[in-house]
Amino acid sequence: MVYVLDTHAVVWFLEGSSRLGAAAKAAMSNPSADLVVPTIVLVEAGFLYSKKRTSVNVGTVQQTLVAAANCVAYPLDEQVISLIPTSLNIHDAIIVATALVYKNILKLPVEIVTKDTEIKTSGLVPTCW
Repeated sequence: MVYVLDTHAVVWFLEGSSRLGAAAKAAMSNPSADLVVPTIVLVEAGFLYSKKRTSVNVGTVQQTLVAAANCVAYPLDEQVISLIPTSLNIHDAIIVATALVYKNILKLPVEIVTKDTEIKTSGLVPTCW
């Protein structure tokens, strides 16, 4: 299974926060799962860190999570852009479009690790939390 990670999931996982859902924690802790960090998540993590809303900076995400053998940072490329859903805010749309690349183009089973209500109710990609 491919898990595309939302920003709050990444931050709370790296902080060890109890706000992270049990299914989200299990997916992110599973060494056989394929984890995908959309580049917008790196941007958002940096923004949250600069506003002192988290102790997790971009370097921590890259060195701890993205450096793991089962994790990749996925760029905002032409495939993602072609799949942007206009029904969501741009940050969520980029995360969903990244998942849609794996689902529709690469034909892989994918879920988004998120508690975001708009992503969940969009029905575009299955979610776990």
